[in-house]
Amino acid sequence: MEARGEGAGVQSADLTSGSGNEDEPVEDTTAQAVKPPEGRMKRIFGFEKEDFSSWHRIVCLLNRPTDPAALGIFRCMFGMLMAIDITQERGLSHLDYKYLDGAPICRFPLFSSLEPLPMDWMYLVYVVMFLGSVGIMLGLFYRLSCLMFIATYWYVFFLDKTAWNNHSYLYGLIGFQLTLMDANRYWSLDGLMKPKKRNADVPLWNYTLLRVQIFIVYFIAGIKKLDADWVEGYSMSYLAHHWLFEPFQMILSVDQVSLLVVHGGGLALDLTAGYLLFFDATRPFGIVFVSYFHCMNSQLFSIGMFAYTMLATSPLFCYPDWPRRFFARFPAPLWVLLPITAPGPQPSSSCVYPEVQKGGKKAPKTPSSNTTPKVSQPRFRHKLATVFAFIYVVEQFFLPYSHFITQGYNNWTNGLYGYSWDMMVHSRSHQHVKITYKDGTTGEVGYLNPGVFTHSRRWKDHGDMLKQYAVCLSANLPRYNITEPEIYFDIWVSINERFQQRIFDPRVDIVKADWSPFRPNPWLMPLLVDLSPWRTKFQEIESSLDNQTEIVFIADFPGLHLENFVSEDLGNTSVQVLQGQVTVEITEENKNYTLETGQQMKLPHGAYHKVYTVSEGPSCYMYVYVNTTEAALQQNFTRLLGIQERVRNGTETEPLPPELLPLIATDDQGSEVNATDPVVQLFLRRQRRMKEVKKRREANVMERLNRFTVKKYYLLRRGFLMTSIALRNLAFGLPPVDQLTREVAFANMKEPLQEANQDGPLKEEAGHGEL
Repeated sequence: MEARGEGAGVQSADLTSGSGNEDEPVEDTTAQAVKPPEGRMKRIFGFEKEDFSSWHRIVCLLNRPTDPAALGIFRCMFGMLMAIDITQERGLSHLDYKYLDGAPICRFPLFSSLEPLPMDWMYLVYVVMFLGSVGIMLGLFYRLSCLMFIATYWYVFFLDKTAWNNHSYLYGLIGFQLTLMDANRYWSLDGLMKPKKRNADVPLWNYTLLRVQIFIVYFIAGIKKLDADWVEGYSMSYLAHHWLFEPFQMILSVDQVSLLVVHGGGLALDLTAGYLLFFDATRPFGIVFVSYFHCMNSQLFSIGMFAYTMLATSPLFCYPDWPRRFFARFPAPLWVLLPITAPGPQPSSSCVYPEVQKGGKKAPKTPSSNTTPKVSQPRFRHKLATVFAFIYVVEQFFLPYSHFITQGYNNWTNGLYGYSWDMMVHSRSHQHVKITYKDGTTGEVGYLNPGVFTHSRRWKDHGDMLKQYAVCLSANLPRYNITEPEIYFDIWVSINERFQQRIFDPRVDIVKADWSPFRPNPWLMPLLVDLSPWRTKFQEIESSLDNQTEIVFIADFPGLHLENFVSEDLGNTSVQVLQGQVTVEITEENKNYTLETGQQMKLPHGAYHKVYTVSEGPSCYMYVYVNTTEAALQQNFTRLLGIQERVRNGTETEPLPPELLPLIATDDQGSEVNATDPVVQLFLRRQRRMKEVKKRREANVMERLNRFTVKKYYLLRRGFLMTSIALRNLAFGLPPVDQLTREVAFANMKEPLQEANQDGPLKEEAGHGEL
């Protein structure tokens, strides 16, 4: 793919250099090459249809000499962003918590035999990855730096499927592409050390692959959003409540913002962004739209450097020489530190140059000692690069639709999430997760805490991870005198605001269950898409309830049952059948009640019950309940707030009892500590948090910047100190335990604001990490 204006990077045969330095050859102006006039197609697309008339012409097109400036700037920005990413989303700052060296922990690598190295060696792996990213940024030992980065990056990527997402996959792809490109030909230390590389042309396919890759990210993400759930506004409806969409709520309702702005706008932008960026006439609008989009995403989601990486890719669609024109506007004294601004890169053997006629004769090839001879006929490397470019593009278009191969990964999605670009198409909520084990020798049945032996919560949604988790549990349970355990999972999930339903068959022992990436998962329960129209009815039912009443919608399969416990906190709990037929068994009473469509019954609190689906098809029912404890607490909070306001404005006529005196104290945290009544203590703690949240939201730019800087400082500080400790251990061995304890405690020092709020995190606003 070539954007219009690529010809700015195509140099005629009489250009021998172009670095702009006085000690290098300059452009020969004595004889100008005769250039044929550009056709309409060339002006719009940057190439003529004749360029595809033969294999030779295609090779020449993709290896056409192009200005390296834009590619060099992108290389620098990508390396910098990856260096930042390694300390954050890749986890360098909390590596010891991530891998828990020596602990009995369940892991989820791509290949079950793949294991992390010992902790100190994992720090070394991250150091190599960090140095590789810095080398990419500086263009220093470029090819080696790229290999250092991608080798360690993909190793860490394959180690943990629970951290997989589209943007992490994209980083690895870009790193791989840059390894094969000549991105160190502009603004690089390699160029200073090797004059032949400095400001040298790069072949057009360097830009083509990156542009196609970014086009695929946008366009395939848009195609995936043509899913009915996205078009109808069910995938990300919660986003409309975020403060970023408040300006839209001035003219639209929340539901309209969700449907038109969040879902409609996201779909339109993904489908059109690649095209808007490609053409000259639409590129300014495209850059504005995608920049606004990614800036919003950086605030909406916890996605690390992804938004900034995508912002860095937008200039790749501009004319390749845009950095020369941009930096030429800076004051002349700064040019020594800035990239080269003079036009005219020097020739490179990576490119194929046209044999341009001068005065009716071929241009002579008279290279000087400072230049590289111009190649006018494709060589094997040029043909190989062309073949690679075609194969890579076809493969990237094929992978998002290759799920007929990796069928074992299809868990209510369109396939293996890592390369599908189905970004934010599905939102999930889990209502009920139960892990049951059965001792294979004694037959004893027991229950495990969901998430035991692992930090991850993602295993609940993926059959391959569930299989790995079950095998890991079966290996760990014998330590607790449970031999040959059978492991059963009962996991209830709602996807895109549907009924809560089982995702896996709870009757199957997952330890012995069959799973293969190339066969359909036999113990995956089907998504009840036939019940999707009920979501409109859900909204009507929920809108008719008061603020204290909550509701959960359940769908179940024939022959299965849900065992549930009604907490003492839940009063007035009832179950109502919406479709099908169920039998409710009250365990303590040993009684059964059969309910038809439209019937309901109250459930005793503090007791277990079972709901059996006895109809031929799936049953649908809902729980309606009131959290009486929370409702009573809210009433007490309202009463205490009224007392506090009356005391402060002098309208309270009766003296306060001793347990309420902390309400009028001026020191919020001190009054909270001195409170003897637990309700008063909770009330004061809630007020303090609300005050802190308000203060942080209303903070000015300098306060926000200071808070951000302090947070990042302590994050980077811990990563640096823990890495130093690990490298010291590798070089000189482990120190005494007391010394190591002091060093780790010093690295764990937290910023004052965080130390002052150890009783619980503040939640300023709605946020959502990418699935």
